[in-house]
Amino acid sequence: MTDTQAAVSTPALEGSPDWLRAYRLMLSIRLFEDRVNDLYQRKIMPGLAHLSSGEEGVAVGVCTALHDDDYITSTHRGHGHCLAKGAEPKLMFAELLGKAAGYCGGKGGSMHIADQQRGNLGANAIVGGSLGIATGAGLSIKQRGTTQVAVSFIGDGALGQGVLYEVMNMASLWQLPVIYVCENNLYGEYTLGSETIAGQPLDRAAAFAIPALEVDGQDVRAVYRATAEAVARARRGEGPSFLLCSTYRYFGHHVGDVDRGYYRSRDEEQLWRTQRDPITLARVWLEAEGLADSAGLEELADQLGRELEAAAEFAIAAPFPELDQVATDVFA
Repeated sequence: MTDTQAAVSTPALEGSPDWLRAYRLMLSIRLFEDRVNDLYQRKIMPGLAHLSSGEEGVAVGVCTALHDDDYITSTHRGHGHCLAKGAEPKLMFAELLGKAAGYCGGKGGSMHIADQQRGNLGANAIVGGSLGIATGAGLSIKQRGTTQVAVSFIGDGALGQGVLYEVMNMASLWQLPVIYVCENNLYGEYTLGSETIAGQPLDRAAAFAIPALEVDGQDVRAVYRATAEAVARARRGEGPSFLLCSTYRYFGHHVGDVDRGYYRSRDEEQLWRTQRDPITLARVWLEAEGLADSAGLEELADQLGRELEAAAEFAIAAPFPELDQVATDVFA
């Protein structure tokens, strides 16, 4: 196993987390997204991708609190979730490039990556589209009598989707082990969230008697603590939870959304990058606690960069699916 693969394995839950490993994983996600953007700009990657750069603290903080056999469902901005749950970068790249070696045989692309061996039930291009899948997984867990949990990542845009209220109603009634994690990055596509979402997000969970908490999504340790508490409740059979994680996407809605001045300022973007970056905040804490030094972290960044570049090159060189596979694994 390479160091990059080790970095994207799900850490053990019990006891104090390995925060250096969590940092390594956040940095792996950031470098992965940088290469995705590069592949798009070089016209190697077909279609579009929605980068999660800036939101790594949520993905890693949540998945650090999960076991390997716990479930997640993801969103159109799901690369970070997939990697945090243990996906291999080279197979992720292969899927983005439509190659046969990809997680879905090259047919899912950026927004539909699934890795059921690691409990990833899939990303979803429909806003809030995976909420029912995660809640269904929670019902399955309860019926089977296991201690697993299911996490549904959603964006703040999903707060306006009716399916959220349907599934929270069922999860609360049946006390299902589901955790709804809302990544509030302030914007739904190109519109400020305050212009599209009425009321307070936490009140939505309160209406269904679901415990809810707002957490700083740029602080991976705070996200972990909140998730670990929700996971413990779920494993005890005490039902669902709702976490609202305040975060920010550094890039546009998708890789082609370059001129963003009409809906947010470059000063705002720079403020989040320089003062609220989850990786920088984690690095400062690691060095202050004596868990890492600057030279070692720089060496780690160089190493991960080389490994992720090799993973991207693997995907570029990988073959496309054979034509006779066009209808395989496709259902109607």
